[in-house]
Amino acid sequence: MTALALDEVVARYGDLEVLGPLSLELVRGQTVALVGKSGAGKSTLLSLMHQRWRTHGVALMPQDLGLVPNLSVYHNVYMGGLARYSRWHNLVTLARPYRRDVEQVRPLLKTLEIEHKCWSAAGELSGGQRQRVAAARAIFQAGDILLADEPASALDGPMAETVLATLTQAYDTAVLAMHDVELALRFSDRVVGIANGGIALDQPTHRVQASDLLALY
Repeated sequence: MTALALDEVVARYGDLEVLGPLSLELVRGQTVALVGKSGAGKSTLLSLMHQRWRTHGVALMPQDLGLVPNLSVYHNVYMGGLARYSRWHNLVTLARPYRRDVEQVRPLLKTLEIEHKCWSAAGELSGGQRQRVAAARAIFQAGDILLADEPASALDGPMAETVLATLTQAYDTAVLAMHDVELALRFSDRVVGIANGGIALDQPTHRVQASDLLALY
């Protein structure tokens, strides 16, 4: 079943066409890995998807993470669920978080091994810790579809696998832009290769090996 689709989309910076025209169909229940070298257009494609699909319950984990440095880890994660609560509830929790809300966030932080930083300011964290906070926020958002741009790039092997496993368990429909080919193959059902502003490869993961993707880099 088609979840969402792009049809002959184009991205331009000024008069320069940097992506497309390309079409892409996202199937419900499928995790898609976008692979390709830096500058190929993966982030641009994710941005287009978010612009077109943001009203369809799409959660975004951007490459710059989008955290608020002066707010605590808890508050940054809670921000993913702002739309579920009233404005008054959100204002109160900024000053004095409700216990039930904290109890919803803590298990996510524990799974991602960052619970001990719950009340630390996001700006005090390492790059890998911030990436885990952004992952927790995306999960707490509880959307229908996840778009994630390099969700594990700042993490070591075991923690990268933990984050990717947690994200893909939370969202059965996702698009993940990734540089690490091995991780992309392990955590996706389908691989879409981007090169020269277009789709150079689109195959089920079980038909693709890491060596098949070398031409994209």
